[in-house]
Amino acid sequence: MNNRPPLVILTGPTAVGKTDLSIRLAKAVGGEIVSADSMQVYRHMDIGSAKVTPGEMDGVPHHLIDVLDPTEDFNVVAFQAMAKEALSGIYARGHIPVVAGGTGFYIQALLYDIDFTEHDSDTALRRKLERLAAERGPEALHAMLQAVDPASAEAIHSHNVKRMIRAIEFYRQTGEPISEHNEVQRAKESPYQFLYYVLTTDRPVLYERIERRVDQMMSQGLVQEVRRLAAMGCTRQMVSMQGLGYKEILAYLEGEYPLEEAVRIIKRDTRHFAKRQLTWFKRERDVRWLNLPDFDNDRTKVLNHILKDMKENGMLPDSPDHVS
Repeated sequence: MNNRPPLVILTGPTAVGKTDLSIRLAKAVGGEIVSADSMQVYRHMDIGSAKVTPGEMDGVPHHLIDVLDPTEDFNVVAFQAMAKEALSGIYARGHIPVVAGGTGFYIQALLYDIDFTEHDSDTALRRKLERLAAERGPEALHAMLQAVDPASAEAIHSHNVKRMIRAIEFYRQTGEPISEHNEVQRAKESPYQFLYYVLTTDRPVLYERIERRVDQMMSQGLVQEVRRLAAMGCTRQMVSMQGLGYKEILAYLEGEYPLEEAVRIIKRDTRHFAKRQLTWFKRERDVRWLNLPDFDNDRTKVLNHILKDMKENGMLPDSPDHVS
């Protein structure tokens, strides 16, 4: 008998169609959805984050959507705490949580209950590193990180100043590379009885869906949405405005390049982002791939496959009939 609480994860690259499938799955099992998305957590950021609408939710309770203002920081530690609180309520109601979203690091943190115990922050060191990045460029930080933690230097993009500073700080405070610490944490056993699904499709189809989605965002009023956020005082330094679509449109509004170029960059960077997501999921253990062409691109067949898995794993004592 497995006494660990049940958890279903449905993730995959951006624009693959996770939202619709996760809602159908939650409805089929009487579940509730916990969003693992770093942008949908913010109020007023609907179009650029492809946020699920109340109509699309179809009565399924959703958690971690529209809970922060764009001026607030959101990171993996905050996500983990908020998601665990949401899970606790879902279990208390006797329901099954479906974690849906594309932020792999967040999913990993929740699934394996990774310890992000913060060491006392060395403000002086942080300021010094921030000054170094401002004066000599992020590449100087990247070289510093490469010297003490090559694995992190390879994993962290050379322009991600915040994460590079965090990794250097961790090394200076503990003498241990953060990559080694994370490796130990990743090897932990999950406190949940889980099924971890990655929905995917052929690369050309995915890229076409991304192009269509960006065009749709533009026609829905992405420029107006970003203009409103800028009027509220949102700047590109904020975590919320780092999201794909937001920083590019903000740059257009600030006269950095024409709108056509902003759209081209959003499409290109979203394709690159989807590729990085797939690379991340390929490295994760215990993943079950759901390749849409293997199911004749029929999402009902995918749903029935998941329900069958859940039944076979004892996660559905009163198993629903297959959906047609």
